[in-house]
Amino acid sequence: MSETQIHAVARQMLEMHGPAAIAQAAQQAQRCETGGEAEEAREWRHIAEAMKMMRGPHQS
Repeated sequence: MSETQIHAVARQMLEMHGPAAIAQAAQQAQRCETGGEAEEAREWRHIAEAMKMMRGPHQS
């Protein structure tokens, strides 16, 4: 998956699911890893990282 696609998926997931999208991507990565799909797991982790960057720093 290209970097552009990663960011597009990340943006869509954040719009649809809000902050819970990051946890969903992490869970999906874990499911893929458990199923032996290492490349797909890496993509889901990349998507989760992209969402964290889009979300920005924590505010207090």
